Amino acid sequence: MQHVRVATYTVTSGTAQEIFRAGEEGMLPVFKRQPGFLGYGLAHDGSGTILSITRWKTHEAAENATVAAAEWVKENLTDRLSLLSNYVGDFGFYAES
Repeated sequence: MQHVRVATYTVTSGTAQEIFRAGEEGMLPVFKRQPGFLGYGLAHDGSGTILSITRWKTHEAAENATVAAAEWVKENLTDRLSLLSNYVGDFGFYAES
């Protein structure tokens, strides 16, 4: 079974593309150093909300990612993002084509 962390953020300054770049260049390396990391992506809903989605080997690893992400955002994007929600859960079903 895989596990997931989904967080939503409001963009308070800048653009979604700037946040995507920061995520790829800054947050991705942080996640890659975490045990159990499987994948990471960012999405924009078109109205100022960013969705951060990560996949993990264990529920514990997904929970630990919450701490790592909060620290990185605090140090690097506090002036650009505001956390709306954070969820950690276990996939009941997941498929890729």
